[in-house]
This record gives sequence, C-alpha cells and structure tokens, in this order.
Amino acid sequence: MNQMHDHIVKSYDDEQRRLLEEILRMGHMAAAQLDAALDVVERRDDKAAERIVANDEAIDAIERAIDHDVMRLALRGPMARDLRIILAALKVSADIERIGDYAANVAKRSTALNLSPPLPHTRGLDALGRLAAQQVRDVLDAYRDLDADAAQRVRNRDAELDTLYTGLFRELLTYMMEDARAITPCTHLLFMAKNLERIGDHATNIAENVWFLVHGEEQLPPREKRDATNSA
Repeated sequence: MNQMHDHIVKSYDDEQRRLLEEILRMGHMAAAQLDAALDVVERRDDKAAERIVANDEAIDAIERAIDHDVMRLALRGPMARDLRIILAALKVSADIERIGDYAANVAKRSTALNLSPPLPHTRGLDALGRLAAQQVRDVLDAYRDLDADAAQRVRNRDAELDTLYTGLFRELLTYMMEDARAITPCTHLLFMAKNLERIGDHATNIAENVWFLVHGEEQLPPREKRDATNSA
C-alpha cells in the first residue's frame, strides 16, 4: 500500500515538474519573440516581422497544452500547496501568452512603421523593450526557483520601466506637435511602446504569483508606479 502511495506521489511530482518546464519553455519563447521583434524594428525587416507574427501560434499552442495539463492535475485532488501551484500555473501561462501577443503586435506594427522614413525615437523604444525583456527573464528565473525576494525586485523595477515609457510617450507627443508629417509613424511607435509597457505589467503579475506561491495570502508589500501618461 505504501509503495502504491509513493508511486502516486512521485507521479504527481513528475507531472508538476513537467508543467513547470513547459511554462518556462513557453516563457523563454515569448522573451525570444520580444528580442526578435525589437531587432526587426531596428533592421526594418518586414519578412522577419511576418515570421514573428506567425510564430505566436506556437506560444498559444503551448498555453492550450498547459491548460489541459493543469486540469488533469486539478482533478487528482490536490492539497492546499498543490492547489497554489496549479492556480499560479494557469495565471502565469496566461500572462506569458499575453507577452507573446504583445511581442507579435510590436513586430506587426513595425511593418507599418517601415512605410515612413526612419525615426531616431526607435532607440528609446529599443531601450524600453530590452528592459521589458530582462524583466520577463528575471521573473521566469524567480518562478523557477520559487524566489519571492527576486520576484519582489522585478515587481519594484516596473517603476523604472514606467519612467522610460512616460519619457518616450512625452517625447513622441512633442515631436508630433512640431512636425505633422511625423504623426503617423509616431502613432505607431506610441502603440508599440504601450505594448512594451504592458509586457512589464505582465512580468509584474507573474512576480505577484511567485509571491502567492511562497507566501499564500500574505499581503504584498506596496510598490511605486510611475506611468504618468494619463496626465501627460
């Protein structure tokens, strides 16, 4: 009887480990998509942008498989700790799927941006995107290691990303007011910048789920927000 119980527990642990590996694989695919999207903006490469948009389906497919695996685990009567793992897996995979979507949106917008002459503001967009990509990778490491302190650092750094976004937003608005010909390409850049800022928000969501995994319902520490674009 004990041997059968041990086998069931090991099987359940193996499934949880596979679930974690799939979520991490999905997360690193989304981060790679973001890196590639930032590169095509810089290179003005329409063909590569189309490939990034098409690759988003692979991330969506992994999310569907994760949903199926989570439901199978949930039906096996998890304990409270296991239930936290299952709930976090659902939320984290949904956040990663959105990160992939936003990366694909950046690539899609780049093809429209390429119809206009190059703008110097793409450097500011690249800096914003690189920080967002680092946030995603750092929070995936925190999730893998169940490191609530590392997750908290990611959550706190979102204010830095907000500051970069607000600065770029204001810079683009000023440029549009000074030169009407810049309105169309700057509008595309504004949407792309917003997508990158939202990626940072989803990295923060994942960080908060790591906190939940480690600490349960314990209150999250307060954090600073610096997105001032609503008042710009």
